[in-house]
Amino acid sequence: MAKILVIEDEPVSRKLLRMVLSLAAHEVLEAQDGLSGMDLAARNQPDLIVLDLTLPHLDGWAVLARLREQGVTAPVVAVTGHALVGDRERILAAGFDGYMSKPIDVRTFNQALEAYLPC
Repeated sequence: MAKILVIEDEPVSRKLLRMVLSLAAHEVLEAQDGLSGMDLAARNQPDLIVLDLTLPHLDGWAVLARLREQGVTAPVVAVTGHALVGDRERILAAGFDGYMSKPIDVRTFNQALEAYLPC
């Protein structure tokens, strides 16, 4: 079981992520925007952060940069609707540890995240 922070502004997507992660017995922390997500990350030291790129107030790119500036070392996986040619490479080059496109596959999502969790 891991502590996973989900930063996602869409309530339906956030609920789906919570349900899927909870099925694997993960502790799920939720934030609906980047600022509250950064606060939760600083206070709770999650094992993994699942981060949407399109957020109000502060997008996922800026959230990642600020998390790293604050010393947060947890792996950050972008889960986003950005699925154009080159998006994956651009996301990984920006410093994200992983990339998954929406809609997520609920059958394989937890297994795919295992690669980013500490042993």
